[in-house]
Amino acid sequence: MSINKIESRLGKEIQLHADDVALVERVKAGDQKAFEQIVRQYKSMMARVIVGMLGNQSDADDVGQEAFIRFYRSVDQYKGDASLGTYLTRIAINLSLNALKKRKSRQWVSLEEKHDSMQRGQSPEHRNDDEELVRKALEQLAPKYRAVVVLRLMQGYSTKETAKILKLPLGTVLSRLARAQEKLKPIIEKLEG
Repeated sequence: MSINKIESRLGKEIQLHADDVALVERVKAGDQKAFEQIVRQYKSMMARVIVGMLGNQSDADDVGQEAFIRFYRSVDQYKGDASLGTYLTRIAINLSLNALKKRKSRQWVSLEEKHDSMQRGQSPEHRNDDEELVRKALEQLAPKYRAVVVLRLMQGYSTKETAKILKLPLGTVLSRLARAQEKLKPIIEKLEG
């Protein structure tokens, strides 16, 4: 990558951060339209993170709404140290982890029953096999591994950004990512079989 491209990309990131900080300041001043703009700008990213963590569950919508509500209620805590996207992602991950803890107490249908019903209920032509396979495989990972996979591999955050969002040491992120990949391989093989 050339110096000009790096400078251009860095300039765009700095401008985006400055724009986000200005929007947040408007929200702090009570500007409802600024908050609505933040929601419009970040709702797709938040949805990808939450659905990546929770799967296509009905509570994903609730967690998404709760994430923006939490941000709005605690907007004064945002100091601009991290990008707004990173800050919102941290809220979404934390709420998703809480939802997973609640869900864990509920009765789970076994992986085999899910796989069998999927085979009987839908033909491969009527669903996106790869997306469904990844979602099913991610559901089988412990939340601490799922969070790293969703952020690092699915959302494209760097290892350093992932560590910052999850408030983990860099080495822990790397080891969880490696362990998650080890765990995913047999799960995917089983689901494909």
